[in-house]
Amino acid sequence: MEANPRSTGRLPAAFLTPGSSSFMDFLGDHSPDLLPGKRVLPPLQGAIEAPHGTTIVATTFPGGVVLAGDRRATMGNMIAQRDIEKVFPADEYSAVGIAGTAGLAVEMVKLFQLELEHFEKVEGVQLSLEGKANRLSTMIRSNLGMAMQGLAVVPLFAGYDIDREKGRIFSYDVTGGRSEEHGFAATGSGSIFARGAMKKLYHEDLTEQQATTLVIQALYDAADDDSATGGPDVARRIYPIVTVITDEGFRRLTEAETSEIARSILEGRLTQPDGPRAALL
Repeated sequence: MEANPRSTGRLPAAFLTPGSSSFMDFLGDHSPDLLPGKRVLPPLQGAIEAPHGTTIVATTFPGGVVLAGDRRATMGNMIAQRDIEKVFPADEYSAVGIAGTAGLAVEMVKLFQLELEHFEKVEGVQLSLEGKANRLSTMIRSNLGMAMQGLAVVPLFAGYDIDREKGRIFSYDVTGGRSEEHGFAATGSGSIFARGAMKKLYHEDLTEQQATTLVIQALYDAADDDSATGGPDVARRIYPIVTVITDEGFRRLTEAETSEIARSILEGRLTQPDGPRAALL
């Protein structure tokens, strides 16, 4: 009689010799119920109230890319959490910022991290930045059923392209449609205001310091006009999460670095409440 692998404590042979470099495909073959988009929801009775992440922004500069997010999560007209984290490293040279249903978004990011790690272990090399963007697109598309029921996840993906030696930004829609953004991008409820701010302040020869200041300025403008976006909270010492990705890899700014930029912006807004002015011509 053949022994049950679970009773003997041994993993099945298929688990030890995966036939695909995609962790999602492997999970779909053996435990499809663990994939976020495969879960069965109960019949809906009205709108679903779940915490939502809001504004994510990104901008490129010579030598890399900056990805940042505010810290507020909302549930309807309520603030569900003031210090949520919305920006995560995907691997050494890329990061994801989440907007949409917070719980599903965080779960998707963790699965995406495993997907990239699994590929690297199986193939022995890192997936290209273009490949990473395509894998994330597939994951978002698999969540379409949830999105149609109001549980959408719309991330912003950014990274340093080692082959092209520059930072790149990719945005998505709920169907998994992928677009490469040039210069800057924003997603989430405050994105229209953040994008407007970056449109006036961005230029191609930004320094890294200027790029990090720009994204916090954009988040401040988003918070100024969008109640679901949280601005720098000096009283509680809650500041945006700002990450920088260059040829040296992923780096998250420390609280001291972020707070210094935020405080200088707040000080400037005491005399210019609407922020810095762009030249007319």
